[in-house]
Amino acid sequence: MRGVKQVKQSRVIEIMKHFKILLCLFLTLITFGGYAQEAKTAKYSLFNPVPKKQMREMATDRPGITETPITVDAGHFQYETAILSYGIQREEGVKTKSYTINALDFHIGLTNSTALQLILDAYQIEHQTERSTGQRTRTEGIGDLTFRLKQNLAGNDQGNFSIALLPYMTLPTAQHSENRKVEAGILLPMELKLPAAWTLGVQIELDRLKDKDKNALHTEILQAISLSHAVIKDLDGIAETYQTYEFKKHQWTNYVNAALQYSVNSNCKFDAGINYGIQHDAQRNFFFGLAYRL
Repeated sequence: MRGVKQVKQSRVIEIMKHFKILLCLFLTLITFGGYAQEAKTAKYSLFNPVPKKQMREMATDRPGITETPITVDAGHFQYETAILSYGIQREEGVKTKSYTINALDFHIGLTNSTALQLILDAYQIEHQTERSTGQRTRTEGIGDLTFRLKQNLAGNDQGNFSIALLPYMTLPTAQHSENRKVEAGILLPMELKLPAAWTLGVQIELDRLKDKDKNALHTEILQAISLSHAVIKDLDGIAETYQTYEFKKHQWTNYVNAALQYSVNSNCKFDAGINYGIQHDAQRNFFFGLAYRL
């Protein structure tokens, strides 16, 4: 019993350390963001929402890996979700099929340039098959909980270039996973509006992530680039490629993505697409999602 209590106490201490780091980042970004806001919108906050007529055009982190640097307006909320996602992966003699239902990403506009995000894979189902023996295992349950803070640094309200800083921390709330480590990282998403209504997105990311095969962490970097343009009225096409490098395995993995996003109105968008790993052992995902703003 004493050993179990010590393990639990060490986990609590680890989580509290990450909370302190996140709090320091939060205070730093809020301070910086206060100076970055324009005078005409700085007066708005979570408790003094931006009037609907003054709200900026809706921007979403979905459907690609490259996040938008644009934040949800102060005092408003945005709900993004992969309504259904299906993934398949063949790695080291194991075939894995995974299903995620309602992978939600909830945005809260704190100031004109700062937004808090809560991310949760509401329900996950995973089937693993040993290809040599045919042995099958199934796990399911609620996923991990992620806190993110998006701080726009430039271009939130005007200009052709925008950039943001986005630190995050993931708590191991998933009971079906044996890896109980706290994950963390930081993203730097950028966006450039090109001639003829094309949009270029770029993202650099540094992550400290869970190992799949043991209760440990590894470091990864991610580089992503996306290009989007209207296919027809209210329907955008998105093409994206990104690569990750895992330092522990010294391994690069490359992906190509393609998606369509349909705007029902100024506050609602649906999307569908594929996230395709090029290497043989990389994961392939198919998804259908929604973004809605209040």
